[in-house]
Amino acid sequence: MSIVVTGATGNLGRHVVEQLLEKVPADQVTAVVRSPEKAADLAERGVKIAVADYNTPDTFEALFSAGDKVLLISGSEVGNDRVGQHQVVINAAKTAGVALLAYTSAPGSLTAALADDHRGTEKALLASGLPYVLLRNGWYHENYTENLDPVLQYNAVTHAAGEGRVSSAARADYAAAAVAVLTGEGHENKTYELGGDVAWSFAEYAAELSRQSGKEIANNAVSAEDLVGILAGAGLPEPLPAILAGVDTSIEKGELVVDSGDLSRLAGRPTTPIADAIAAAVKG
Repeated sequence: MSIVVTGATGNLGRHVVEQLLEKVPADQVTAVVRSPEKAADLAERGVKIAVADYNTPDTFEALFSAGDKVLLISGSEVGNDRVGQHQVVINAAKTAGVALLAYTSAPGSLTAALADDHRGTEKALLASGLPYVLLRNGWYHENYTENLDPVLQYNAVTHAAGEGRVSSAARADYAAAAVAVLTGEGHENKTYELGGDVAWSFAEYAAELSRQSGKEIANNAVSAEDLVGILAGAGLPEPLPAILAGVDTSIEKGELVVDSGDLSRLAGRPTTPIADAIAAAVKG
């Protein structure tokens, strides 16, 4: 039996594998990657490496074994046939008879276009009859704090979320929830709505950035239409500007406020405050 993590060298996958290694022997962990070079350090630590690509179904055919617990981390290629990519993994897992397939989805309250692929994947997973866990991950702190350069350059947080709030958390927090599910018992056929303990507004985010950076960072609220133009002008490729503006529209409606408490319960600790993520980014 193995715990198998797809997208294991991605931003979230790395956190999951690192935290798994704190709980189980390395030879019980299989990291699924597209590029084995990126996983060389994991291989040196005893993690099993499997090379597979969502776009090449036959690479998944013999990857899983009966009794495996699998974490399907959603593909990052927004705009591609992500449901079709995920279906490849679901089919291979069903054929192998895995014990559990956990999927990193999006909050059930989210209606933005970004959620469409997640809803499609959830439908496919439930239709498969596999024992499943839906890890409906909320927004990540890092979606904002990893790209502070333009914010600090123009001294403004530009968004189309109005006074809406976000229950974001750190990638490491969401990884801890996934590890709890993969290493624990009694999670079969459960859905967890995951988000940070404290929701924040962009006005509060701009104020915290101002405090920590020593600069006066404005809270620049614009319309969704204007944000699409700004993001396109900054060089973001289609369809990302419209997708991101759609997320901000959902935030304004309150769709990214998650108050279930599931994330801190699964992680076994409070979630990381946004101020901590800002501090790490400003120092970095």
